[in-house]
Amino acid sequence: MSAYSLVRPLIFRLDAERAHRATIAALRLRPARTPPSPSPVLASRVAGLDFPTPIGLAAGFDKDAQVPDAMLGLGFGFVEVGTLTPHGQPGNPRPRLFRLAEDKAVVNRMGFNNGGQAAALERLLRRRGRPGVVGVNIGANKDARDRIADYATGVTVMRGVASYLTVNISSPNTPGLRALQSRAALDELLAAVLEARGRAGPPLFLKVAPDLAPADIDDIAEVSLRRGIDALIVSNTTVARPPLLSPLGAEAGGLSGAPLHDLALRRLIDFRAATAGHLPLIAAGGIATADQAYARILAGASLVQLYSALVYEGPGLARRIADDLARLLARDGFATVADAVGRG
Repeated sequence: MSAYSLVRPLIFRLDAERAHRATIAALRLRPARTPPSPSPVLASRVAGLDFPTPIGLAAGFDKDAQVPDAMLGLGFGFVEVGTLTPHGQPGNPRPRLFRLAEDKAVVNRMGFNNGGQAAALERLLRRRGRPGVVGVNIGANKDARDRIADYATGVTVMRGVASYLTVNISSPNTPGLRALQSRAALDELLAAVLEARGRAGPPLFLKVAPDLAPADIDDIAEVSLRRGIDALIVSNTTVARPPLLSPLGAEAGGLSGAPLHDLALRRLIDFRAATAGHLPLIAAGGIATADQAYARILAGASLVQLYSALVYEGPGLARRIADDLARLLARDGFATVADAVGRG
């Protein structure tokens, strides 16, 4: 039995959002730790960046870039902060975050609550020179008159402190945001953010939703390849509702955690086929074990991201998955994790 399993009942007595705020506060007080040295078999180079392991922290956990180094110290191979919008905003009314403990799932309708890019920029400037891959996930303000301009602003503001930038157009909790995944809107958006980034800027990733029709997948793949983005993150939360045990599954918002696993894996396979392996893919959604991470890698993911599983498995999860993944790769005769990508 892990130490986390002993304290989890106490944590679960708090409502989900209060528990999350307490977790961030505790991590801010945690003494800085040197990231662990993982097995060399886990190291890879993706989009011009060197990742010590393929196990990353998804956006949404550290919205305001308060604890990226603490999370790297827990064994994550990379950390993505945000989603950050040009101006701070409170997000949607509370309650807006729900644990579905019976399903090992989470429903959220946070609505890009964050303190704004300027405050996060100051924090990230202070960590300049420290090791570790820290990406920045950017979004548009809810009341933005021109959402594409908001994304371009985010790229301009954050490009100097981000290992990579993620354009998040896949949240279901900002009305109309997912419309930017349509072919014409996406083409206009990517043109704008690539121009804002410039040739010397960091790699640019695009995060997409799992709730896509085959034609949508083909359009996103074609525009992304033609515009030359550096990777796709597949995928965000879902508005679909598979059979769930918890009555909280009826709450509006995006569903993540274990029930998202199968849909997110299918979307990864779809995008691998649509891009013919010509675009790096980052898998997210329902990953809680090394076997699940390995399955995504074999299906075509160069990297994977976790978030909701931390609620149920605790802060040591990233390191456990990395250690177990190294053993799985060795068992199957892969010299590096990159050799396993798409070999399923």
